[in-house]
Amino acid sequence: MQDFVHLHVHTQYSILDGQASIPRLVDKAMADGMKGIAVTDHGDMFGIKEFFNYVNKKNSSTNSEIK
Repeated sequence: MQDFVHLHVHTQYSILDGQASIPRLVDKAMADGMKGIAVTDHGDMFGIKEFFNYVNKKNSSTNSEIK
């Protein structure tokens, strides 16, 4: 795995600033071997539940790592 992780990523929930869907974003990070990712949407937190649920679906051991 790489030590590099993206710490400034906007999803489709950041209106006019992000396009990536959460599943696409998580799948790409996993395919690239990243150990983590930070969703930094602004103006709202609507994507957090979807992000949490999708990450746990893909890798249930991450539940204790999400902070």
